[in-house]
Amino acid sequence: MIVEEIKNALDDVRPSLQADGGDVEFVSFAEDGTVSLKLKGACGGCPMAQMTLKMGIENYLHDKVPQVKTVVGV
Repeated sequence: MIVEEIKNALDDVRPSLQADGGDVEFVSFAEDGTVSLKLKGACGGCPMAQMTLKMGIENYLHDKVPQVKTVVGV
């Protein structure tokens, strides 16, 4: 259930990433609240990728799925 909530929330942010030529892929959710994501396309090599993960996606996931504690890129 938590994984589905995370994937649905990622669908909300995906259009913004795609507008810049990138995308995000869900990799895993750990019991400690860590979500592993892979940035793809233009986002994968962008110097702002960490900021996108932490300030953008992580903050949004915190709001939508309280069980999410942190987001890491893989």
